[in-house]
Amino acid sequence: MSDRPDRWTRADVYPDMWVDPDDDPRNTEKAGPEGERATLLEFLADYRLTLLMKCQDLDAGQLARRSVPPSTMSLLGLVRHLAEVERDWRNWIVDGEPLPKLYGRRNGDFDGAVADQAVVDAAYADLAREQAATDAALAARPDLGERVGEDGSSVRELMVHRIEEYARHCGHADLLRECVDGRVGQ
Repeated sequence: MSDRPDRWTRADVYPDMWVDPDDDPRNTEKAGPEGERATLLEFLADYRLTLLMKCQDLDAGQLARRSVPPSTMSLLGLVRHLAEVERDWRNWIVDGEPLPKLYGRRNGDFDGAVADQAVVDAAYADLAREQAATDAALAARPDLGERVGEDGSSVRELMVHRIEEYARHCGHADLLRECVDGRVGQ
């Protein structure tokens, strides 16, 4: 039995927050970014960090816990899914043969999210590697208006789409984390 309430937060200044502002690594004292690319990259970095914060302090079983049947969604599945979509975005940008799916068949990212520490460690390594590779591919294209890939998406569109993808899944992560241990907050 835990002495923690069903719903809880580490924040005590603002109880609807994940952590108090002084403890939040996303809060900085510096001025906001200059320019469109820097702004987009900062928003992306904040959402990426938010996802990792929602997964903090959980074991493999908790990370792999599914939401509600028949959904296969879990926090670990989200980490794996975002690694997969980073690779997909890079496939849109770079010339040549597309890289194969990381987790095999469709929905392998969620279906393979099992309560095994080796799977957890691999998922975090996959995410970091795929993020870095996609970041590098986009950084090599400084013109946000440049059209890339077969469908002619602009670099700007791809960057905004990445932010949107992480933001949507951070919302899922909020609910998944609350189901795991009752922790709530932005």
